[in-house]
Amino acid sequence: MRAFVLASIRSNKSTALVPTMGALHEGHLALVHRAADEADVVIVSIFVNPTQFGPGEDFDAYPRLLEQDVAALDAQGLAAVVFAPPVSEIYSENANLTWVEVDSMGESLCGASRPGHFKGVTTIVSRLFAIIQPDYAVFGLKDAQQFFILSRMSQDMGFATRLIGVDTIREDDGVAMSSRNRYLNAEQRIEARVLSQAVNRARYMIETNGVRDTLKIKKDMVDILQSASSGRLDYAEIVDADTLKPVENLETGQTILAAVAMFFQGARLIDNSISEVR
Repeated sequence: MRAFVLASIRSNKSTALVPTMGALHEGHLALVHRAADEADVVIVSIFVNPTQFGPGEDFDAYPRLLEQDVAALDAQGLAAVVFAPPVSEIYSENANLTWVEVDSMGESLCGASRPGHFKGVTTIVSRLFAIIQPDYAVFGLKDAQQFFILSRMSQDMGFATRLIGVDTIREDDGVAMSSRNRYLNAEQRIEARVLSQAVNRARYMIETNGVRDTLKIKKDMVDILQSASSGRLDYAEIVDADTLKPVENLETGQTILAAVAMFFQGARLIDNSISEVR
Protein backbone atom coordinates (compact mmCIF):
# COMPACT_ATOMS: atom_id res chain seq x y z
CA MET A 1 0.00 0.00 0.00
CA ARG A 2 2.80 2.41 0.87
CA ALA A 3 4.61 1.60 -2.37
CA PHE A 4 1.44 2.29 -4.33
CA VAL A 5 0.93 5.64 -2.61
CA LEU A 6 4.59 6.60 -3.10
CA ALA A 7 4.27 5.91 -6.83
CA SER A 8 1.18 8.15 -6.93
CA ILE A 9 3.05 10.94 -5.15
CA ARG A 10 5.98 10.64 -7.54
CA SER A 11 3.53 10.90 -10.43
CA ASN A 12 2.15 14.09 -8.85
CA LYS A 13 -1.29 12.49 -8.40
CA SER A 14 -3.58 13.37 -5.50
CA THR A 15 -5.16 10.57 -3.47
CA ALA A 16 -8.50 10.16 -1.71
CA LEU A 17 -9.27 7.44 0.84
CA VAL A 18 -12.72 5.97 1.48
CA PRO A 19 -12.48 3.97 4.72
CA THR A 20 -15.11 1.20 5.02
CA MET A 21 -15.80 -2.03 6.83
CA GLY A 22 -17.05 -3.63 3.63
CA ALA A 23 -20.51 -5.03 2.85
CA LEU A 24 -20.68 -2.15 0.39
CA HIS A 25 -24.00 -0.63 -0.65
CA GLU A 26 -24.99 2.36 -2.77
CA GLY A 27 -24.15 4.69 0.09
CA HIS A 28 -20.52 3.53 0.09
CA LEU A 29 -20.35 3.79 -3.70
CA ALA A 30 -21.57 7.39 -3.47
CA LEU A 31 -18.58 8.11 -1.25
CA VAL A 32 -16.28 6.57 -3.85
CA HIS A 33 -17.87 8.77 -6.51
CA ARG A 34 -17.26 11.88 -4.40
CA ALA A 35 -13.67 10.79 -3.79
CA ALA A 36 -13.15 10.48 -7.55
CA ASP A 37 -14.44 14.03 -7.97
CA GLU A 38 -11.79 15.28 -5.53
CA ALA A 39 -8.65 13.28 -6.37
CA ASP A 40 -6.76 11.60 -9.18
CA VAL A 41 -6.51 8.26 -7.35
CA VAL A 42 -9.19 6.67 -5.15
CA ILE A 43 -8.25 4.12 -2.49
CA VAL A 44 -10.95 2.12 -0.70
CA SER A 45 -10.03 0.40 2.54
CA ILE A 46 -12.05 -2.62 3.67
CA PHE A 47 -11.31 -3.59 7.25
CA VAL A 48 -13.73 -4.89 9.89
CA ASN A 49 -12.09 -3.18 12.84
CA PRO A 50 -12.29 -5.31 15.99
CA THR A 51 -11.42 -2.48 18.38
CA GLN A 52 -14.61 -0.51 17.68
CA PHE A 53 -16.89 -3.41 18.65
CA GLY A 54 -17.82 -3.88 22.28
CA PRO A 55 -18.62 -7.10 24.17
CA GLY A 56 -21.79 -8.70 22.84
CA GLU A 57 -21.82 -6.63 19.65
CA ASP A 58 -21.92 -8.10 16.16
CA PHE A 59 -18.20 -8.32 15.28
CA ASP A 60 -18.29 -12.05 14.48
CA ALA A 61 -21.56 -11.76 12.58
CA TYR A 62 -20.63 -8.60 10.68
CA PRO A 63 -20.83 -9.41 6.95
CA ARG A 64 -17.49 -10.01 5.25
CA LEU A 65 -18.05 -9.94 1.49
CA LEU A 66 -14.67 -8.98 0.07
CA GLU A 67 -15.05 -10.61 -3.35
CA GLN A 68 -18.52 -9.12 -3.77
CA ASP A 69 -17.30 -5.71 -2.64
CA VAL A 70 -14.36 -5.74 -5.05
CA ALA A 71 -16.70 -6.74 -7.87
CA ALA A 72 -19.00 -3.80 -7.04
CA LEU A 73 -16.05 -1.41 -7.11
CA ASP A 74 -14.79 -2.90 -10.37
CA ALA A 75 -18.23 -2.41 -11.91
CA GLN A 76 -18.25 1.23 -10.81
CA GLY A 77 -14.76 1.72 -12.22
CA LEU A 78 -13.64 4.58 -9.96
CA ALA A 79 -11.43 2.96 -7.32
CA ALA A 80 -7.79 2.36 -8.25
CA VAL A 81 -7.02 -0.03 -5.42
CA VAL A 82 -8.58 -1.82 -2.44
CA PHE A 83 -6.61 -2.00 0.80
CA ALA A 84 -7.92 -4.99 2.78
CA PRO A 85 -5.28 -5.92 5.35
CA PRO A 86 -5.59 -8.74 7.87
CA VAL A 87 -5.96 -7.71 11.50
CA SER A 88 -2.37 -8.76 12.20
CA GLU A 89 -1.07 -6.06 9.81
CA ILE A 90 -2.93 -3.32 11.66
CA TYR A 91 -2.66 -4.43 15.28
CA SER A 92 0.20 -6.12 17.06
CA GLU A 93 -0.29 -9.83 17.64
CA ASN A 94 0.55 -9.03 21.25
CA ALA A 95 -1.68 -6.66 23.21
CA ASN A 96 -2.13 -3.33 21.42
CA LEU A 97 -0.64 -0.56 23.56
CA THR A 98 -1.10 2.56 21.44
CA TRP A 99 -4.44 4.31 21.15
CA VAL A 100 -5.74 7.60 19.76
CA GLU A 101 -8.68 9.13 21.59
CA VAL A 102 -10.55 12.44 21.48
CA ASP A 103 -11.57 13.43 25.01
CA SER A 104 -15.26 13.96 25.83
CA MET A 105 -16.56 14.00 22.23
CA GLY A 106 -16.86 10.21 22.24
CA GLU A 107 -18.74 9.99 25.52
CA SER A 108 -22.20 11.12 24.37
CA LEU A 109 -24.70 9.69 21.86
CA CYS A 110 -23.32 6.40 20.49
CA GLY A 111 -20.35 6.64 22.82
CA ALA A 112 -22.61 6.42 25.89
CA SER A 113 -24.09 3.08 24.84
CA ARG A 114 -20.92 1.78 23.14
CA PRO A 115 -18.03 2.50 25.55
CA GLY A 116 -14.68 2.44 23.80
CA HIS A 117 -16.24 2.47 20.33
CA PHE A 118 -14.81 5.81 19.24
CA LYS A 119 -11.40 5.04 20.68
CA GLY A 120 -11.34 2.13 18.25
CA VAL A 121 -12.54 4.34 15.38
CA THR A 122 -10.00 7.10 15.92
CA THR A 123 -7.20 4.58 16.37
CA ILE A 124 -7.90 2.71 13.12
CA VAL A 125 -8.44 5.88 11.08
CA SER A 126 -5.23 7.43 12.39
CA ARG A 127 -3.37 4.27 11.34
CA LEU A 128 -4.95 4.35 7.90
CA PHE A 129 -3.93 8.00 7.57
CA ALA A 130 -0.37 7.15 8.64
CA ILE A 131 -0.10 4.27 6.15
CA ILE A 132 -1.80 5.90 3.17
CA GLN A 133 -1.26 9.63 3.82
CA PRO A 134 -4.24 10.60 1.64
CA ASP A 135 -4.87 14.13 0.51
CA TYR A 136 -8.58 13.59 1.15
CA ALA A 137 -10.68 11.17 3.19
CA VAL A 138 -14.39 10.79 2.48
CA PHE A 139 -16.95 9.78 5.11
CA GLY A 140 -20.73 9.48 5.16
CA LEU A 141 -22.60 11.86 7.44
CA LYS A 142 -24.96 9.12 8.57
CA ASP A 143 -22.25 8.64 11.18
CA ALA A 144 -22.11 12.38 11.91
CA GLN A 145 -20.72 11.98 15.43
CA GLN A 146 -17.90 9.91 13.97
CA PHE A 147 -17.21 12.57 11.33
CA PHE A 148 -17.01 15.40 13.87
CA ILE A 149 -14.74 13.35 16.14
CA LEU A 150 -12.43 12.37 13.28
CA SER A 151 -12.30 15.98 12.09
CA ARG A 152 -11.15 17.09 15.53
CA MET A 153 -8.66 14.21 15.74
CA SER A 154 -7.19 15.07 12.36
CA GLN A 155 -6.89 18.73 13.32
CA ASP A 156 -5.28 18.02 16.69
CA MET A 157 -2.89 15.37 15.31
CA GLY A 158 -1.76 17.63 12.48
CA PHE A 159 -2.74 15.30 9.64
CA ALA A 160 -2.62 17.01 6.27
CA THR A 161 -5.64 15.01 5.10
CA ARG A 162 -8.77 17.04 4.35
CA LEU A 163 -11.94 15.30 5.58
CA ILE A 164 -15.05 15.48 3.41
CA GLY A 165 -18.52 14.61 4.69
CA VAL A 166 -21.16 13.34 2.25
CA ASP A 167 -24.88 13.60 3.00
CA THR A 168 -26.61 10.38 4.03
CA ILE A 169 -27.72 8.21 1.13
CA ARG A 170 -31.25 6.94 1.71
CA GLU A 171 -33.66 4.32 0.46
CA ASP A 172 -36.78 5.51 -1.34
CA ASP A 173 -38.74 5.53 1.93
CA GLY A 174 -36.14 7.67 3.71
CA VAL A 175 -34.37 4.94 5.68
CA ALA A 176 -30.63 5.58 5.79
CA MET A 177 -28.64 2.97 3.87
CA SER A 178 -26.71 0.73 6.26
CA SER A 179 -25.00 -2.63 6.16
CA ARG A 180 -27.09 -3.52 9.23
CA ASN A 181 -30.42 -3.04 7.43
CA ARG A 182 -30.05 -6.60 6.16
CA TYR A 183 -30.61 -7.82 9.73
CA LEU A 184 -34.18 -6.44 9.84
CA ASN A 185 -37.28 -8.52 9.22
CA ALA A 186 -40.16 -7.14 7.13
CA GLU A 187 -41.98 -5.49 10.07
CA GLN A 188 -38.81 -3.95 11.46
CA ARG A 189 -37.81 -2.63 8.05
CA ILE A 190 -41.10 -0.74 7.78
CA GLU A 191 -40.85 0.61 11.33
CA ALA A 192 -37.25 1.71 10.78
CA ARG A 193 -38.69 4.70 8.92
CA VAL A 194 -39.27 6.40 12.26
CA LEU A 195 -35.58 7.27 12.58
CA SER A 196 -35.53 9.49 9.51
CA GLN A 197 -38.95 10.87 10.40
CA ALA A 198 -37.71 11.89 13.84
CA VAL A 199 -34.59 13.71 12.66
CA ASN A 200 -36.50 15.36 9.82
CA ARG A 201 -39.01 16.61 12.40
CA ALA A 202 -36.15 18.08 14.42
CA ARG A 203 -34.73 19.86 11.36
CA TYR A 204 -38.17 21.27 10.50
CA MET A 205 -38.71 22.56 14.05
CA ILE A 206 -35.28 24.21 14.13
CA GLU A 207 -35.01 25.61 10.61
CA THR A 208 -38.66 26.34 9.73
CA ASN A 209 -40.48 26.87 13.02
CA GLY A 210 -37.55 28.49 14.81
CA VAL A 211 -37.99 26.40 17.96
CA ARG A 212 -35.15 27.07 20.42
CA ASP A 213 -36.24 24.86 23.36
CA THR A 214 -34.57 21.48 22.79
CA LEU A 215 -36.92 19.74 25.25
CA LYS A 216 -39.81 20.42 22.87
CA ILE A 217 -37.80 19.11 19.93
CA LYS A 218 -36.70 15.98 21.77
CA LYS A 219 -40.28 15.25 22.89
CA ASP A 220 -41.47 15.23 19.29
CA MET A 221 -38.55 13.02 18.27
CA VAL A 222 -39.21 10.53 21.07
CA ASP A 223 -42.93 10.38 20.30
CA ILE A 224 -42.18 9.46 16.70
CA LEU A 225 -39.56 6.87 17.63
CA GLN A 226 -41.74 5.18 20.24
CA SER A 227 -44.43 4.56 17.64
CA ALA A 228 -42.23 1.71 16.39
CA SER A 229 -43.48 -1.19 18.52
CA SER A 230 -40.69 -3.56 17.42
CA GLY A 231 -37.92 -1.09 18.32
CA ARG A 232 -36.36 0.04 21.59
CA LEU A 233 -35.13 3.61 21.98
CA ASP A 234 -31.44 4.07 22.69
CA TYR A 235 -31.29 7.86 22.55
CA ALA A 236 -32.75 10.98 20.98
CA GLU A 237 -30.53 14.00 21.56
CA ILE A 238 -29.86 17.55 20.43
CA VAL A 239 -26.16 18.41 20.69
CA ASP A 240 -23.74 21.12 19.59
CA ALA A 241 -21.79 19.86 16.57
CA ASP A 242 -18.51 21.36 17.78
CA THR A 243 -18.54 19.76 21.23
CA LEU A 244 -21.17 16.99 20.89
CA LYS A 245 -22.55 18.09 24.24
CA PRO A 246 -26.32 18.44 24.81
CA VAL A 247 -27.79 21.93 24.62
CA GLU A 248 -30.97 23.21 26.29
CA ASN A 249 -31.61 26.35 24.27
CA LEU A 250 -30.42 26.95 20.73
CA GLU A 251 -28.52 30.09 19.84
CA THR A 252 -28.09 31.84 16.50
CA GLY A 253 -24.98 30.67 14.69
CA GLN A 254 -24.84 27.22 16.27
CA THR A 255 -24.48 24.08 14.19
CA ILE A 256 -26.81 21.53 15.76
CA LEU A 257 -26.86 17.76 15.44
CA ALA A 258 -30.17 16.00 16.07
CA ALA A 259 -29.24 12.34 16.53
CA VAL A 260 -31.21 9.17 17.24
CA ALA A 261 -30.51 5.48 17.75
CA MET A 262 -32.82 2.50 18.13
CA PHE A 263 -32.38 -1.17 18.81
CA PHE A 264 -34.28 -3.68 16.74
CA GLN A 265 -33.81 -7.37 17.34
CA GLY A 266 -30.55 -8.11 15.51
CA ALA A 267 -29.66 -4.51 14.65
CA ARG A 268 -28.93 -1.10 16.12
CA LEU A 269 -29.71 1.74 13.71
CA ILE A 270 -28.74 5.41 13.83
CA ASP A 271 -29.73 8.55 11.97
CA ASN A 272 -29.27 12.30 12.28
CA SER A 273 -29.84 15.71 10.79
CA ILE A 274 -27.54 18.74 10.88
CA SER A 275 -29.05 22.22 11.17
CA GLU A 276 -27.76 25.77 11.25
CA VAL A 277 -29.59 27.93 13.79
CA ARG A 278 -30.60 31.26 12.27
